[in-house]
Amino acid sequence: MSFVVEEIRLSLPHIELAAHIFGPEDGLPVIALHGWLDNANSFARLAPKLQGLRIVALDFAGHGHSDHRPCGAGYALADYAFDVLRVAEQLGWKRFALLGHSLGAIVSVVIAGAFPERITHLALIDGILLRSGPAEDAARQMGKALQAQLDLQNKHKSVHPTLERAIDARMKGMVAVSREAAELLALRGLMPVPGGYSWRSDSRLTLPSPVRLTDEQAMSFVQRVACPTKLVVAEQGMLIDHPELLERLPFTLERLAGGHHLHLNDEAGAILVADCFNRFFAAP
Repeated sequence: MSFVVEEIRLSLPHIELAAHIFGPEDGLPVIALHGWLDNANSFARLAPKLQGLRIVALDFAGHGHSDHRPCGAGYALADYAFDVLRVAEQLGWKRFALLGHSLGAIVSVVIAGAFPERITHLALIDGILLRSGPAEDAARQMGKALQAQLDLQNKHKSVHPTLERAIDARMKGMVAVSREAAELLALRGLMPVPGGYSWRSDSRLTLPSPVRLTDEQAMSFVQRVACPTKLVVAEQGMLIDHPELLERLPFTLERLAGGHHLHLNDEAGAILVADCFNRFFAAP
């Protein structure tokens, strides 16, 4: 698959992020946020099919071609949200839409709940809330996360002897993707190292979160969202088995055939999602 895209780097006061830009300069401002351990190529199929939008698809910090956070820093939701707000400031966007997949959808809801006056539209793909736990597990969760940080210094990144082996590994990852999707993510996510190839992503991204929101805290963000919101639920995705959660959401839901990466796995899925979101953004 070939595609033409504009590459930019955004030098924020605290970090430098990479991004792809799609669409006309006068289009509706949209910041697109990918999933955990993915990168801006997550939107390589979808973004060119969306009409009338000026899409800035970020590599989150620690992902793709963006900088890693400095030693001692972490990757909390608030840090991702802060990065996005800084990007909007640099672009001169007072109000903008958010297009998010998985982790990117979660960060989008956090921003829209914290700053409801700034977000014009929320377009979400198979992601909505943190997997939270009961309040009484907070101390145990913190201990688990801190121990994982201590243990990280003794771990080393996997090195795949060939590009093909690295792509195969991504296809069979925690969330399986198609070969074409894995190739697109690898194109931006892999780097040559002695002995083969390794992923550019920061190893700290695999650490457990030290603090998780309770269900009530997570829902407080959802309840403060003030803009039109469309959530695509993949029929073979991560949300379909949680009907009780979906029933609680005050958003418009659309169930589409495909897995968690339905917008990236193949052209058919990308067309379905694009049709859904083109109708959503065009609505008065």
